[in-house]
Amino acid sequence: MQDLCELLASNPYPGRGIVVGKDVVYYWIMGRSVNSRNRVFVPTDDGIRTQAHDPALLEDPSLIIYRPVRTMGKKLVVTNGDQTDTIVDAGSFRDGCMAREFELDAPNFTPRISAVVNEDDSFEISILKHQANGRCLREFFAYEGADEGVGYFISTYQGDGDPLPTFAGEPLEVVLPADPADVWRALDADNKVSLYAKLGADVRIFNKHLGD
Repeated sequence: MQDLCELLASNPYPGRGIVVGKDVVYYWIMGRSVNSRNRVFVPTDDGIRTQAHDPALLEDPSLIIYRPVRTMGKKLVVTNGDQTDTIVDAGSFRDGCMAREFELDAPNFTPRISAVVNEDDSFEISILKHQANGRCLREFFAYEGADEGVGYFISTYQGDGDPLPTFAGEPLEVVLPADPADVWRALDADNKVSLYAKLGADVRIFNKHLGD
């Protein structure tokens, strides 16, 4: 089993990522362009949203401004795009994911990654990815829970590249650190933007633009 921090430290660009474990949820964003890097996480009543750090530098908000984390009743929804709202509005993780597809940012066709954590600590992870024929492959992974100190990791990309290589295979089982600051430090210093960390009822937000 891989250590999450070692995995991240060895990859300069996993892109956006989700990790779900026992009473643990992580979500981070990274960026290579000025527009992607010009963001911070801001708390909301039911989760967080992304916001332009410098509104004057904001170009196309369509794929970078969204609510990554929202509650859905007693469930928690975490995604890398505005499919969060689709899922919550539908009241169903599966129905919301089936209504969406990968991002139309050719040539990368960034996959949409999503997770829902249920009240009984079971959870699901989904990835919607582009296929060569232009169709969308929708993969779902259901977990009855996770052992203490263990999480399941998925990201948009396998690493850096042009075009960026889409994440492949099942979510990776990883060893989690005790301190979320270790995850923040493990993300590439040039490309990391923000990190949301929920450990039990405690939520911490890290924003590069705010000096974290």
